[in-house]
Amino acid sequence: MDVDEVAAGLAAGLDQQLAEDDAARLAGYPGDGGGRQPVHTVYVPADRVAAGIAADWGRQALAALDEFQPDRATVAALAGVEIDLVDALLARVRHKLTVEPIEDLRVDVEDGYVPTPGDQDAAEDDAVRAATDALRADLLAGEAPPFFGVRIKSFESGTRLRSARSLVQFAGAMLPNSFVVTLPKVTSVAQVRAMVWAVRRLEVDFGLAEGFLRFELQVETTQAVQGADGRATVSAMVHAADGRCTGLHYGTYDYSAAAGIAAAYQSMDHPVADHAKNVMLLAAAGTGVRLSDGSTNILPVGAADQVHAGWQLHARLVRRSLQRGFYQGWDMHPHQLPTRYLATYGFFRSAFPAAAGRLRSYLDSASGTAVMDEPATARALANVLVRGLDCGALEEKEVLEAVAIDRLALAALVR
Repeated sequence: MDVDEVAAGLAAGLDQQLAEDDAARLAGYPGDGGGRQPVHTVYVPADRVAAGIAADWGRQALAALDEFQPDRATVAALAGVEIDLVDALLARVRHKLTVEPIEDLRVDVEDGYVPTPGDQDAAEDDAVRAATDALRADLLAGEAPPFFGVRIKSFESGTRLRSARSLVQFAGAMLPNSFVVTLPKVTSVAQVRAMVWAVRRLEVDFGLAEGFLRFELQVETTQAVQGADGRATVSAMVHAADGRCTGLHYGTYDYSAAAGIAAAYQSMDHPVADHAKNVMLLAAAGTGVRLSDGSTNILPVGAADQVHAGWQLHARLVRRSLQRGFYQGWDMHPHQLPTRYLATYGFFRSAFPAAAGRLRSYLDSASGTAVMDEPATARALANVLVRGLDCGALEEKEVLEAVAIDRLALAALVR
């Protein structure tokens, strides 16, 4: 028996047997498509979006730091770092709040938006028009966040017409392809298929390139996590989106309320929330769809002790999300930006020495260095470094010195 000949024949037969399965897996699980993921999404009611909004939020965040900044030990606890790293970390955060305070802005015409009394359709039309004008002005001035979009109303029958109207207005504004639509309160795979149909039609109507309009799904109904058949609906939603779904965003309070959790106990770290987010994580794994945690409604405002308590809660929840593989979350107030970046930067800077050392050992393994890490772990290590670079927690020079490969090589390793 010729082993080579038999093995070749067997492999050819396996190729034939598994060709359809191979194609389906590659189509359904293409892996991370690369590119930057924002560390947060800031939701602002449409009628409050004005030109220069990102810079204004940054100024408010810096003013809060100046007025309420706790002592160095408390800052270290907020960021989860050693106290000797506090000064350098604060300097990085202050720089971030000056040059790029908002990474992802979402114009909200859903729950956060309350139209003025009277002709509510006209009021929302005016708010959407003013918001798109403000975004265009910031783009021309070079002051727009790197990512932005709109959260329309749901596709439930009662809000469907208004949702379509705002969607048409934004699609017709000819904003850049960093623009994304958030579809809230999704309850069925049929709604996702309808969203695909809607954005395809709008691309034709407005002469946009195919695939230009992309959307996120908000997971804030129990039906989105588990359907009547007992299956994970959110997984089917991802695969029904025809590659246009960019993210799954957890809705803390709508989901908790739908699950029957009393208002006093609704939070990002409730077991009900963890179950939903674990299902989301599994549904998105390998698909290229990004995950975002939700928000906390306990804001750091008021007297100093109230601000400090709000910061402590927010920072703890941000760190918790990062540790659980949710690298993005929602922010609802300028005073949440300091702890968003303190906790995020602290996470990546704390992870940097070990991740860089292990990755360098892995890359040096061909020359005889003993290493236990596998390729999947190497991708995870590279992912931490790339995300740290993207948000400004790490600098390219220090990463290159530590790992001996540049940013492009790191990104290729992640993919």
